[in-house]
Amino acid sequence: MILSIASGKGGTGKTTVAVNLAISLEDVQLLDCDVEEPNANIFVKADLKRIETIYREVPDFDLEKCNLCGACADFCAYNAIAVTSKKLIFFPELCHSCGGCGLVCRENAIRWRRKEIGEIYRGCKDGIEIYQGKLKVGESIPIPVIRRMKELIDRSKNVIIDSPPGAGCPFIESVKGSDFCLLVTEPTPFGLYDLKIAVEVVRKLKVPFGVVVNKDGGGYKEVDLFCRSEGIPILLRIPHSEEIARLYSLGVPFSSQKRRWKEEFERLFESIEDLR
Repeated sequence: MILSIASGKGGTGKTTVAVNLAISLEDVQLLDCDVEEPNANIFVKADLKRIETIYREVPDFDLEKCNLCGACADFCAYNAIAVTSKKLIFFPELCHSCGGCGLVCRENAIRWRRKEIGEIYRGCKDGIEIYQGKLKVGESIPIPVIRRMKELIDRSKNVIIDSPPGAGCPFIESVKGSDFCLLVTEPTPFGLYDLKIAVEVVRKLKVPFGVVVNKDGGGYKEVDLFCRSEGIPILLRIPHSEEIARLYSLGVPFSSQKRRWKEEFERLFESIEDLR
């Protein structure tokens, strides 16, 4: 089963849930797809080795052939190209590598070059095979790194994807194709607001899902009311606990120290299998 762990906002506890699930199961592949700030291995502590460098293609303009007609700039929906009467300016960080500028260039003045954007690392520890994607500093498009990581999925294993925060393109790329998605939220107005957005996106992706409430117990009941009204199952509640927070700050998954919580995550996985 491919199980993605996601949320509408950062800081809800996606990595907490992903790692504690991973160490509670057998024969697990853990993909840290939060490539702008990967941190799952802080808890797994595997010896990571770089296995691949990720590139994407960006246009390389032949200014000897270019007549500054501006067709490429007019086509580019991302404003990565600006053309004046005297020069062409290209902003590679805005380019989405769609190839459209090359199609509309009548002077055949556009070639393509590879641009390094990130790396993929792999390691193994205590039955967990972990892959970590890392976007190069200054890059703004993580999708190619996430897409390549998902190509490394081994369907014979239990696969857990630690998704990026938010509900944008990186979220969608990580979650799509999953057998089930766990949306991690917190009982706060911000948590509820972003949960609603994430629910809408996951429904459009047609991925079955349920909710984990992290830092539970603060008295804010609106998350429960929303899930009940929408028919969304709350599959696990993790309490707002000083002990859990202390272990987290030390980089220690709490299910590795508390047998009860290891069993809770095992039951969580079983309940997901029943819902599929």
